[in-house]
Amino acid sequence: MALFARGGLCCFLETRAATSVLLRGGPQMKAAFARCLHLTRRHRALDAEALAQRQKQQMARGLPKRKAIAGVRQVLLVASGKGGVGKSTTAVNLALALMANQPSKAVGLLDADVYGPSLPKMMNLKGNPQLTEDNRMLPLTNYGVPCMSMGFLVDDDAPIVWRGLMVMSALDKLLRQVEWGSLDYLVVDMPPGTGDVQLTITQSIPIAGAVIVTTPQDVALLDASRGAQMFRKVNVPVLGLVQNMSTFECPKCGQQTAIFGSDGARRLADSLGVALLGDVPLHVQIRQTSDRGEPVVVSSPGSPQALSYLNLASAVVRRLDELAA
Repeated sequence: MALFARGGLCCFLETRAATSVLLRGGPQMKAAFARCLHLTRRHRALDAEALAQRQKQQMARGLPKRKAIAGVRQVLLVASGKGGVGKSTTAVNLALALMANQPSKAVGLLDADVYGPSLPKMMNLKGNPQLTEDNRMLPLTNYGVPCMSMGFLVDDDAPIVWRGLMVMSALDKLLRQVEWGSLDYLVVDMPPGTGDVQLTITQSIPIAGAVIVTTPQDVALLDASRGAQMFRKVNVPVLGLVQNMSTFECPKCGQQTAIFGSDGARRLADSLGVALLGDVPLHVQIRQTSDRGEPVVVSSPGSPQALSYLNLASAVVRRLDELAA
């Protein structure tokens, strides 16, 4: 700002002096005109430079500084551009698969979908979190995975009719006021879309990487692409895509049908320059076990459906290791 004031004042005085010569006329008029034009351009350049410097300073002050969640080593986001593609089912089974593949690792689950929390039902958890002496919430635990969700704080059938500020306040509590203990991975089930919640999370905490869930359908792929571009804009590594509901497997004859198309996510991954982390079939067992609160990774660990999530977890860890190398 001081640069702007001094530079602008000097240019103003010099321009006035040149203009006075120009108004008197005479042989010096042409030279004075050129001098006046030069000083005007110089004045504008100084103004633009000072303005750019001020904008840069304001942007640096305005961006929130990412602060790690106490006790959490790596945060993994499971996201989608739209709802209904099986994101929450993938997040739950991915967390359980990470722990199954690496029993020595501690894994937690955070349901960041404030308006439509699914974690309580899928993990068969009910009740309100207890509080520590410093008023931090203790996660509810099942299958060895500590979990936190807005669904623990409201009635099962209670709609959450909140405006943005209330949602941001609730999200801040879920991020900052939970006693996770020591976790190697915190898997975050993100809400669909690319709005305020996504920006708040990605700009508030360090993120190890994002996993984007999509179906092979063209409409879902469009939104998945938008989600990937959003994460890149906020400097969050995209670990890769998961092609969910890739094929329908008949439970009687075993015939596979590509109801939503075939290899759409693979083509999108290639175009985005990211990995295809895995394929998960559309199978009745995955739906039934999720509805019972007994995810397929723990209820049928030897099934082909569970294997698809175990392979997905292995692919995610490999990508994290590649990024860390």
